[in-house]
Amino acid sequence: MGNQTIYFKKQPRIIATSTIAGPKECEGVIGRYVETALADDMFGESTYEKAECKMLSHVIDGAIANAGFKREEIDCIVSGDLLNQIISASFAARDFSVPFLGVYGACSTMAESLAVGAAFINGGLMHRVVAATGSHFASAERQYRYPLELGCTRPPQAQWTVTGAGAALLSDKGDGIKITAATLGKVVDFGVTDVNNMGAAMAPAAADTILAHFRGTKEEFEAYDLIVTGDLGALGSRILKDLTWEKGLDISERHVDCGEIIYNVIEDEYQGGSGAGCSAVVLNSYLYSKMLSGALRRILFVATGALLSTVSSGQGESIPCIAHAVVLER
Repeated sequence: MGNQTIYFKKQPRIIATSTIAGPKECEGVIGRYVETALADDMFGESTYEKAECKMLSHVIDGAIANAGFKREEIDCIVSGDLLNQIISASFAARDFSVPFLGVYGACSTMAESLAVGAAFINGGLMHRVVAATGSHFASAERQYRYPLELGCTRPPQAQWTVTGAGAALLSDKGDGIKITAATLGKVVDFGVTDVNNMGAAMAPAAADTILAHFRGTKEEFEAYDLIVTGDLGALGSRILKDLTWEKGLDISERHVDCGEIIYNVIEDEYQGGSGAGCSAVVLNSYLYSKMLSGALRRILFVATGALLSTVSSGQGESIPCIAHAVVLER
């Protein structure tokens, strides 16, 4: 429908999920829904990067086990992360001996991996696919901003990269949450150059994809219980609602953001959560549980990503962003 939205006739479904999150993330409401709550964000490893990789392996194995399958029964793992050359996902995949597709959408990777996995299943090419992603606060800060050892002061527009990972096992059979459509985003750049202000950078991309989804499907936004963005945080969420309102779509009553859900947005957390693990943890724990219970029946999950690098930022480039959306139905 339109030139961005794909309908999945076979309606691939999420039959199991698995999540893991750090101690800070588990202090809030999400802690009651996360499968594995870490007491130490090093996860028994010697570096943050190794801990991030271990978290991804943990949730991929967890989703497979929770669905009652073995590794050899999985057709493909679709995963990515924030680190250079998606090393967390790639290094995790080497332990599984399962076909692997590495994807990079920055913090939009959870939605991207769901869309890719659903497309393979819908086309009859695969039967079971794991979609996964994650992030780690310390590894992300070291790569994109400043090493923690420098003790830099965080500006008020900053978000806190989530330490956590989430995985969903998609299948062509079984009971679960159906993936009925996906709207693939376009790269949008409004000229934001502040690497700390991810919400302002990503909000235009989220608005572009949401508006494209409703133009293509001809649906009313009331058809959804929630329109969930990935990690815009408090500031980005306000910008998104302004941008969609200017185009005649008032989503304020049904919009929530994973970055605002995962932390209590108070002084220490500034604008809320960010990182690929933000939407992955919230979707595969809290939202998944709410859908299974029937509290939510239909949501538009719009994960958002800032496609910057240390090189591009160092050369004065602005921050191109993207958002991908998937329709989830009980």
